[in-house]
Amino acid sequence: MTLSGRNIARFRVEALQPIYLADIKADITAPDFSNCNFDGGAHPTDPSYPFKPRRVVFHDGKDWMIVGITLPSFWRPHRVPVRVGKRVEDDIHLLQVYAKKPGAKPLEALVMYPADGYWRLKPLPPARFGDGVYGSSFLMGRVGTDGRPVVNIASIDVSMRPLAFRVRFVGGGRVDVKVAEISEKRTALNVSLKPPTRGDQPFAMLRSMYVTADNADMSAVSWRATPTSALQTRELPSVSTLEAAQVRFGRTVPSRHNTSAPDIRFSAFEAGTRRSAPQP
Repeated sequence: MTLSGRNIARFRVEALQPIYLADIKADITAPDFSNCNFDGGAHPTDPSYPFKPRRVVFHDGKDWMIVGITLPSFWRPHRVPVRVGKRVEDDIHLLQVYAKKPGAKPLEALVMYPADGYWRLKPLPPARFGDGVYGSSFLMGRVGTDGRPVVNIASIDVSMRPLAFRVRFVGGGRVDVKVAEISEKRTALNVSLKPPTRGDQPFAMLRSMYVTADNADMSAVSWRATPTSALQTRELPSVSTLEAAQVRFGRTVPSRHNTSAPDIRFSAFEAGTRRSAPQP
């Protein structure tokens, strides 16, 4: 699902608990690859580039732990410098953010993939669900294509106070991403695009899994045409194009795959003032 708009400068992305959360008796986290031509490992059509696997703890403080993972192989060869404080690494495939609470183990709430630009969010899970599970992924910024949708990133800088990401793109421009909330209710990002979009340029894209309504990470779309309009909902197969002031990608019935995976909502779209040259 591609999000586009004129002169978009700011918006919010949230991972919200599914509307049926209270009715989940058992959280099914085992993958279900029915009707798929692979088993969840490397896709048969993907290229594969080798790397030396490792785990890097960039930061381990009172509120956050930031961890970088280098996988044994990845589908793109791209190396993106990731800076956290004074440490810079250029072979990180998975950047993990763990929220820390007194007396509890750190819980992962956000991951992003520097080499292809994907993000995943989840709220902190209810205690009965352990670590919880992710669902849909999304891209933000200069969305392009390289066999599949990607964002080509030039560099990433992570700051702690507040927790924020400054992501610079290959070809210019950047996105500033502030972590506004991580709680059992939501994980929320406040996003600024610099410069704002041109024309009807895409500024985000959501990618998900759908087989049937009860076997999906996203199977329904809910939206408001204006901030005060009534909420409308359609099942995914009947959605093509719509205009919205906010939009939520989720599920109306429990899924037998990643049952507690969150809905993803985009909202708070704001226009900006364009400058004659891109921001550095």
